[in-house]
Amino acid sequence: MAATGTEQLKRVLKPVHLWAIGVGLVISGEYFGWNLGWAVAGTIGLLIATVVVTIMYVTFVFSYTELTAAIPHAGGAFAYAYRAMGPFGGFIAGYATLIDFLLATPAIAISLGSYLHFLYPVIPVMQSALLFNTAFILLNIWGVKESAVFSVFITILAVAELLLYMGIVSPHFKMANYLASPMPFGWAGVFAALPFAVWFYLAIEGVAMVVEEVKEPKKNIPKGYISAIVTLVFLAFGVMVLTGGITDWHKLSGLDYPLPASIGIVLGDKNALTKLFAGIGLFGLIASLHGIILASSRQVFAMARSGYLPRGLGTVSHRFKTPHWAIMASGAVSFVAIYCGTTDQIIVLSVLGAVTMYMMSMVSLFILRKKEPDLERPFISPFYPIFPATALVISLICMVAIMYFNVMVSLLFLGILALFIAIFVLMGKHKVKISGEALMEA
Repeated sequence: MAATGTEQLKRVLKPVHLWAIGVGLVISGEYFGWNLGWAVAGTIGLLIATVVVTIMYVTFVFSYTELTAAIPHAGGAFAYAYRAMGPFGGFIAGYATLIDFLLATPAIAISLGSYLHFLYPVIPVMQSALLFNTAFILLNIWGVKESAVFSVFITILAVAELLLYMGIVSPHFKMANYLASPMPFGWAGVFAALPFAVWFYLAIEGVAMVVEEVKEPKKNIPKGYISAIVTLVFLAFGVMVLTGGITDWHKLSGLDYPLPASIGIVLGDKNALTKLFAGIGLFGLIASLHGIILASSRQVFAMARSGYLPRGLGTVSHRFKTPHWAIMASGAVSFVAIYCGTTDQIIVLSVLGAVTMYMMSMVSLFILRKKEPDLERPFISPFYPIFPATALVISLICMVAIMYFNVMVSLLFLGILALFIAIFVLMGKHKVKISGEALMEA
């Protein structure tokens, strides 16, 4: 049974939960996906792309935190863009965020299935992906406090495993391996690798989706965001560089399970530690799958509550105090994508949504600084306007590069956006002002 108007999301989350959700959302990006960038750029090409993307994310997170702390709304970029630019701005930012999170979920589920298949070849990838997806839909319906506690536990295990991985492979690192064919496609490869570099950090913005469930949000949100990005930068560069130097990187550039494959090269496929590591490696993927289902469902919930999606998706369960219909709807989209897409296509589509959302958020920050100068801002973006401008420009470069190298996927992204805009206008939603609980005035 769902309550309709009186049920509220519970404020139970602390900084450690936000750190765990932030790192957990992203940490699967260290386990798979990024290595596909080697296939289009080589080791140094991907390294350069990752340095550029890291600068984008550091400047973005510090700027985005200003918005999140000032406007603690489960809609995240959707709420900020609506407040800054009105219905069309909010709709485009909301659509982009939905694509970001809803498409990241199936990519991670497929990789989870691939990891299990690596461990036990008799277990099929597709069925495993669907099973994991279902399990974490149910966990998220159960309750945010319970799922956040799980996030802390599983994220600590995932971080510890990556540190263990770096410790195991580092003695086998050889610079000659890392520098072999470093940029086979020149600078064009660097641009082609940008979406896979983004995968290292994609979804950290999902912390914004749970801000209505955070205790003392204006103090705790900055702590959660900043500690998460510091953790992720260290892990991203450590895993990427060390993995590239243990063997011929071409052998790893097309796999959905590069880390256990690397351990197998170092220790031998029959070594018990190889199987153990692959088993533990599931923790990182589980952490991200769980976190992104949490974040995507809150985005669906917020847009439905505001009337931009069917209002039934904006109800909160009376028993569990979670947006159960939004969680199930997000899961349904993931099931479809698991059946219909390949890992690289799903990653590129998700990244397109992400960089669009980043641009909309940074534009919103600039507009709100002028439009609402007196808005209470518990956290101020450092080095304004340099930080948000840097994040905006690099996001735009990423968008152009992704579209140039992935024409068909980009046309799909733009085609769906055009269809949704047409429906949005035909329904007259662009004329409806959102107010009160639906947009939670700060």
